Amino acid sequence: MKRQLINYFSFSKKELNGILILFFLLSLILSFPFCYRFFDREEEYDLSRFQQEIISFKASARKRENNYDRFKDKVEENLLKPGYFAFDPNTASSSDWQKLGLSPKQIKVLKNYTSKGGKFYKREDLKKIYSIGEGQFKELEPYIQIKESKPQSFGDRKLPVAAGINRKAEKKNLVVELNAADSLTLDQLRGIGPAFASRIIRFRNRLGGFYSKEQLRQVYGIDSLKYSQLESQITVDPSSVKKIKINTVDFEELRTHPYLSFKQMNAIIQYRKQHGNYSSPDDLKKVLLLDEEIIRKIEPYLAFDP
Repeated sequence: MKRQLINYFSFSKKELNGILILFFLLSLILSFPFCYRFFDREEEYDLSRFQQEIISFKASARKRENNYDRFKDKVEENLLKPGYFAFDPNTASSSDWQKLGLSPKQIKVLKNYTSKGGKFYKREDLKKIYSIGEGQFKELEPYIQIKESKPQSFGDRKLPVAAGINRKAEKKNLVVELNAADSLTLDQLRGIGPAFASRIIRFRNRLGGFYSKEQLRQVYGIDSLKYSQLESQITVDPSSVKKIKINTVDFEELRTHPYLSFKQMNAIIQYRKQHGNYSSPDDLKKVLLLDEEIIRKIEPYLAFDP
């Protein structure tokens, strides 16, 4: 047994030489990475010039941006800078208003007022347009020149000139339709001034129109006493209410409506996506976030077209 083990583990001289050479080669291979790192040093780069170029580029970009901002401000200032001249608000054109420094939105309000037969009888009437602020009116006031209309004769009767109409008597007997009245017309009502007129117009625009007189009580500042004072001076035409197409409306169209919260608006749209179009107000009762009162309030504003 011992002899067999000796024969098995014994090597000839040639085999021993081969084993030594093999160990030598393995040692070289294993030591090569360490030797390589020692002799192959990383090349060092000088980044100072590159960083200097970055700083120079950023400074140049900021300078160009500042120049652009100054140029843009100058252009906008020249475009918006009013060029004052004498004008009659009853006959002024859109370009005239633009030259006087009014925005497109303000011009639209003014043209809407005059197109419906509204007139300015004195300078202060322009201040009652809710889109024109006190400061802007003061700038325009010296240039306002309102021409008086000539008396018109009907037999032996003569109509008074426009500027001579008894405004107090007119205000006392005036009855207006809420959905058609502009801010100047509302200002003629007893108990209504420019601030209330502006609030009523804004609330009406968010609603899409009034369908009953009682909705006026939902305008901020109009309590039961104020409403009782106004009730006999107003009428409402529900047919002029702007309808919401409930089966096609998106969130952006709904978001301004004062009767619905954002969660309720989203629930209405998501239920429609999941269950299909609404066919009647009863379908809205299936939306968990809508109670009977909310459905009753919004029903006059809904159109259930496919």
